This record gives sequence, C-alpha cells and structure tokens, in this order.
Amino acid sequence: MREDGSTGEVTPLVEGEDYYLDQGLMVLTARYHLRRGYCCEQGCRHCPYGELPKKSTDGDGDEMIG
Repeated sequence: MREDGSTGEVTPLVEGEDYYLDQGLMVLTARYHLRRGYCCEQGCRHCPYGELPKKSTDGDGDEMIG
C-alpha cells in the first residue's frame, strides 16, 4: 500500500507498475518512487533521484563518503 501525499488516501500497489518480484523479493519501480515523491536514501535499485555516495573506510576504520 502507498499513501497519496495530496489526500492521505492509501492506495494498493499494482504489480508490474509499482513493483515486481525478483527471486521472491519485492523491487519497487521508478514509477513508485516518483509517485511517493521523495528519496528514502536506502539505495533502491530503481531510484530516480540519483545515486547516493557509497560509504567506505579509509584504512583506519573511519568511514569516508565518496
């Protein structure tokens, strides 16, 4: 289910439009993300809002973004 941001109404997800199944996992489509209206910053496969920087370490165990 997804919430329509303008009315707060909850509408059901549509398979093939909002998501598809890949090896038993639900994969959200770009269309779903655009309808939602914002990036959740979870690194979604079809995120239309651009890639987030990958986290890595600098050898000392400190996290670096880049």
